[in-house]
Amino acid sequence: MTTLLKVCNGLQPLKGFLQPTLETFTLPNRGKKLLNPYPRKRFPPWFVKQTRVQHEEDLTKENKEFIQTVIRDKYPLPDIGFGSASPLKLETIEPVTEWKPHYQRVGVLARKIGIVPMWMKDGKKVLTTMFQVADNHVIKYIPPEEYKPMITQKKNPLPRNTGCLLVGADSCDPQLFTKEYCGLFNEAGVMPKRLLARFHVSPEGALQPGTPLFATHYKIGQYIDIRGKTIDRGFQGVMKRWGFHGMPASHGVTKTHRRPGNIGSGGKKARVMPGTKLPGHMGNRYRIVKAQRIVRINTRYNVIWVLGQASAGETNSLVQFYDTIVPLKTCKALNSPPHFPTYIPTNEDEVLPEELFVDDLHNFNDPTIMYEVEE
Repeated sequence: MTTLLKVCNGLQPLKGFLQPTLETFTLPNRGKKLLNPYPRKRFPPWFVKQTRVQHEEDLTKENKEFIQTVIRDKYPLPDIGFGSASPLKLETIEPVTEWKPHYQRVGVLARKIGIVPMWMKDGKKVLTTMFQVADNHVIKYIPPEEYKPMITQKKNPLPRNTGCLLVGADSCDPQLFTKEYCGLFNEAGVMPKRLLARFHVSPEGALQPGTPLFATHYKIGQYIDIRGKTIDRGFQGVMKRWGFHGMPASHGVTKTHRRPGNIGSGGKKARVMPGTKLPGHMGNRYRIVKAQRIVRINTRYNVIWVLGQASAGETNSLVQFYDTIVPLKTCKALNSPPHFPTYIPTNEDEVLPEELFVDDLHNFNDPTIMYEVEE
């Protein structure tokens, strides 16, 4: 027994040596650090999968006509300018409060038609961009206490005082979308929309689902901000992407005519500085053009003329309109209150003219030369 105890005592030093130990160490993060990181492509909680795989269903001609008849019976046909009406929400909510400078209104979705020239009354030729408010309807309202955006810039944000309004544009055939996506429009009672957008609004400016939005949501002379996606140019060099002049065409230049040249990262730095203008992907990014002036509105076809080349994106693309945030161009600075929460006719006798022009824009129905009678 004494010998066994001596053997056990002799194994005690080997116990710590044979017992496995855990060693922890850290590796430096060598990932890309962008000066302006790309936005994370995460869908908001109210958005579901939109499109589905189109299978060959082998429907007869009579079955296809029957499906289109059911769609027409459930959803009214869209008008040329005003879009389709909601069968569930035919009456709109009257505004309960007057507009105040700190209130936020909803915006609209417009389709870019193109650029056309116009003339001012002093004879100056200007370029204007045409947009059509394409079948806009309010789809859903999320109050401030329930609206929780997934991406926030502040770690400890204050309680939100603005809600969220979902607006849809460009009605499409329900057969093109998934069942879950079509369920978003049950409350509004309108056809599924091709594009959805959200706008931050004050609780006083909320609208019920199914409310249509027209071009008369804005007034002539008002300034707006336009958000659109630039044209996708693909991978481009520095001359097209950043406007570099390039190298000379001859006199000793060998195969460096369109190259960027020295980027100046030698010496102890020995790296590419963040923000260096180099070749890369060009376009396909959202850009906001601020403080654009509305000079003409067609109330019949819901067309808006904006002064200048006012929007990013190609022709026939959908862009977002909302009230400008430039301090000297807001409705408060111009002392011109907008339609709040949107344009709602007070009586049937109030009918807007078909064409609305700003004071300094020439109306084509007016004579171009004025003659005065000499006394």
